[in-house]
Amino acid sequence: MTNTYDTGRLNLPFVGISTFGKRPYIADWDAIEADIAILGAPFDFGTQFRAGARFGPRAVREASTLFSFGHAGAYDHEDDVTYMGPDVRMVDIGDADIVHTDTETSHANIEKGVRAILKAGALPVTIGGDHSINIPCIRAFDDQGPIHILQIDAHLDFVDIRHGVRHGHGNPMRRAAEKDYVTGITALGIRNVSSTTKEGYDAARSMGDDILSVRQVRKLGPDATAARIPAGARVYVTIDIDGFCPSIAPGTGTPSHGGFLYYEVLEILQNVANTHDIVGIDLVEVAPDYDRDGTTAILAAQVLLNFLGFIFHARKSRA
Repeated sequence: MTNTYDTGRLNLPFVGISTFGKRPYIADWDAIEADIAILGAPFDFGTQFRAGARFGPRAVREASTLFSFGHAGAYDHEDDVTYMGPDVRMVDIGDADIVHTDTETSHANIEKGVRAILKAGALPVTIGGDHSINIPCIRAFDDQGPIHILQIDAHLDFVDIRHGVRHGHGNPMRRAAEKDYVTGITALGIRNVSSTTKEGYDAARSMGDDILSVRQVRKLGPDATAARIPAGARVYVTIDIDGFCPSIAPGTGTPSHGGFLYYEVLEILQNVANTHDIVGIDLVEVAPDYDRDGTTAILAAQVLLNFLGFIFHARKSRA
């Protein structure tokens, strides 16, 4: 495939409107024609410490323009593959409408966006927002058949109810595990002091949660880690940016030292993309006000774009 840098506009990263990857913006959710659709979920009312993830979708979109050079995909010399070429249609459908202080209405609007993407036959990629936005994302899969969740995170997020709160950013994996169409959860990166009690961990394991710390994942390696996901499972991937070490991802509300480095996560994602059908993705908890030099947003954009490249190359290879 020939890259066409010398035709059309140069369209540098700092020029134009910051849609994700500089792909077309589709305002009409009934007119989505794409393989991938990006939805922003700028909601952070579920946070228990530092807010600010409401600005995550905007920051990740802007960061993604760094990777928008060329018109014929991105060539990876290690894999000898051109990823995300013109045969992969990606659009940005903007943000779900958020109603301040109203969690249920805001979550319902996020769910509506994910359902619209699924109805169009596209892969939903939701950018948060705090991790509670996973709750409406998973709700939208209630008519899609069984799914398994791969969670990359510092925290288990398996709190049931705390002072009446059921839909905060400490609850999403508990809410997911309650769904009869969620067949299990593989949680990677869980470490150190947690907002979930021992009883919560016991409940998680009894409800099908396979929990591995960063050190356990490193001991296993990416192939053996990915192999813990059941063969044939359709996988929904939720990535909390605090799963990464704050030395490379400081821009988040609840940083936890000792997290993953870039290639550790990327190799697991590539393995899972090669062996399983990926049916949905969310990436959450990027809070740009704490991102002193923009590296967290860039990391988020780079992980998503690489992962999407792996998914659609694998789909083509299996076809």
